[in-house]
Amino acid sequence: MAFEIAVKRIYEAPDKADGQRVLVDRIWPRGVAKKDAALALWLKEIAPSDALRKWFGHDPERWAEFQKRYWAELDRNEEAVSELRGLLRNGKVTLLYGAHDEAHNNAVALAEYLRGA
Repeated sequence: MAFEIAVKRIYEAPDKADGQRVLVDRIWPRGVAKKDAALALWLKEIAPSDALRKWFGHDPERWAEFQKRYWAELDRNEEAVSELRGLLRNGKVTLLYGAHDEAHNNAVALAEYLRGA
């Protein structure tokens, strides 16, 4: 079964086409009011560990290794992954993140993981 997953910066306006909006960062993004985020869920438990996040530092040269390490963390995080997969069974889910880099962030890595990359 193919899931419909989108990835979007939380600073972009909510859209009906987003489906269920899930923030996948451990830290709440600066300047975003909770009432404006239009979240179905803030799943901070699925975010990379603090140690991994700090090591990565959004350095594109560390991207491949970051993905490998993050996916290993996800393999050990069955509860949070199951919760997210449950939402995906109910329709489109948009994974939200706060990072500036749209190509190298935990939401992109998480979407690839869920798609079975």
